[in-house]
Amino acid sequence: MRPGTVSLVGAGPGDPELVTVKARRLLDEADAVLYDSLVPEAIRDLAPSSVERIDVGKRGDGERTTQAEINRVMVRRASAGEDLVRLKSGDPCVFGRGGEEAEHLAAAGIPVEVVPGVTSAVAGPGLAGVPATHRDHASSLTVVTGHEDPTKADSALDWDALARTVTAGGTLVILMGVGRLPDNVAALRAGGVDADTPVAMIERASRPEEFAVTGTLDSITERAREVGIDPPAVTVVGDVVSVRDRVTDALRAAGTARSSGGAVRDDPAVPTE
Repeated sequence: MRPGTVSLVGAGPGDPELVTVKARRLLDEADAVLYDSLVPEAIRDLAPSSVERIDVGKRGDGERTTQAEINRVMVRRASAGEDLVRLKSGDPCVFGRGGEEAEHLAAAGIPVEVVPGVTSAVAGPGLAGVPATHRDHASSLTVVTGHEDPTKADSALDWDALARTVTAGGTLVILMGVGRLPDNVAALRAGGVDADTPVAMIERASRPEEFAVTGTLDSITERAREVGIDPPAVTVVGDVVSVRDRVTDALRAAGTARSSGGAVRDDPAVPTE
């Protein structure tokens, strides 16, 4: 029997309108969709009711489907001739294990394709009025995971080098870093980044509950605590954050800005009519 194909599909940051045309087609044609916990129901429901949906993310009891289990399901079902969509939040190859899964499927003789998605590393800041790069502010962009403890000796991240990038005028985007925000801020300060460097945090970018807060490296931890920033959120460090103040009114007029710098959680959201 000819094996089916596994499509590693990026679902984007959360807004169903940001799902690519190809992703929509593959959802229509799939035999089953294996989705992560960060993929919202509105995107999962883009697939026809006849398509089986399989939750391979974190469950309500705190358990998480292991990567080995996900790999086994994909290989077994694709080997039986099924076409699968492996649906991931953002882009499948930006901290989404898309590369690992592609390697595993290829080694098992399963045809695999990667369908890029809009990554929150760029979409989150942009939707909040913070460009990832800007001719007057930043000519480089660095994206890192915020999960790692910057104080551990064997960290894969060189925080001194990241600090030098920001000091030189680059933009640093930290994904999944809410829990370690104080540690990451301390590491950048220890690396020489000025306390007045602008910082923004965008929670649940592109979704109806999107919320953003701005501050400085010196104040962002307290501001995030005041407004109750929760995961998933994107943190942006660099001069590009200052652009937000000059475009917020225009974003509000378009119905896309849902908060202002330093706003508190219970402030009324900006109308989106």
